[in-house]
Amino acid sequence: MTIGRIFAAGLLAAMAMTPELATAQTPPQELKIIAPAGPGGGWDGAARSIQQVLTETKAVRGVQVTNVTGAGGTIGLAQFINGAKGDSSQLLVNGITMVGAILTNKSPVTLDQVTPLARLTGDPLVIVVPETSPHKTMKDFLAAITADVARVTWAGGSAGGADHILAALVTKVAGADAGKVNYVAFSGGGEALAAMLGGRVTAGVSGYGEFEGQIKAGKLRALAISSGKRLDSVDVPTLKELGYDVEVVNWRAVMAAPGISAEQKAQLTKLFDTMVASGEWKALLKARGWDDYYLAGEPFAAFLREEQVRVGDILRTIGLVK
Repeated sequence: MTIGRIFAAGLLAAMAMTPELATAQTPPQELKIIAPAGPGGGWDGAARSIQQVLTETKAVRGVQVTNVTGAGGTIGLAQFINGAKGDSSQLLVNGITMVGAILTNKSPVTLDQVTPLARLTGDPLVIVVPETSPHKTMKDFLAAITADVARVTWAGGSAGGADHILAALVTKVAGADAGKVNYVAFSGGGEALAAMLGGRVTAGVSGYGEFEGQIKAGKLRALAISSGKRLDSVDVPTLKELGYDVEVVNWRAVMAAPGISAEQKAQLTKLFDTMVASGEWKALLKARGWDDYYLAGEPFAAFLREEQVRVGDILRTIGLVK
């Protein structure tokens, strides 16, 4: 037997005696991702973007995405917690809306029961009004809220989500009672858009990409965006730039299963470190208009703890959580 064969045989024997070592050093080759919402939404888009890039870069052999709808993602969260314990091949996509949904739905399961892995993307929100609106600027719009908060109606996504949070914070900045914000929740951007164009609401909130076509066509007027900095090639001021201390980003993240080992978590983190550094991921972010909002490991876990407190405080202010 040659030296090379002796070495190979010894390595295989060592791996056979310590299978947990092989598992710790190798990320799962088949991943299963739960997108806790219906097809076509933000979480579904994030899950399928992960699927696309990990497959294109051959980082794993395969990625399966399953949609589990209901209750702001908390049904999918419950299924994940109950069915994935200790399984490093299963992941869950979520975001700020789930943080709020857990509180508003009084969910029996929480994010403290999963393993935070990484925050991936940030979707800046935009405040828009119909082009026929008398509100030409953010200052005009805030004056209307100050004058009569109940008469200003907002269109956005699910109650307690990022859109609702932004509406409440802007109402507070206007000096009005955030608990009286007149918010109409729609299941999708298309319905909110129809309400605005039909004159049934005063303003709308969604990710910039959702309304971009109508803004460029002149059917909607963008008053401000909620990110910390302006979007590239978009001539819309930020709220902070206008002097209002408000920043809300509709972030999306990926969670690992409860009960995985430190070694398994490290390997999954390394997998996503590599993915977000790839040219394929960067091209996808640009195509979708998402900000790179990557934060992994303990810094992300700390951010998540702080975000749960912040969102809880806001939802209590607007009366959605007691």
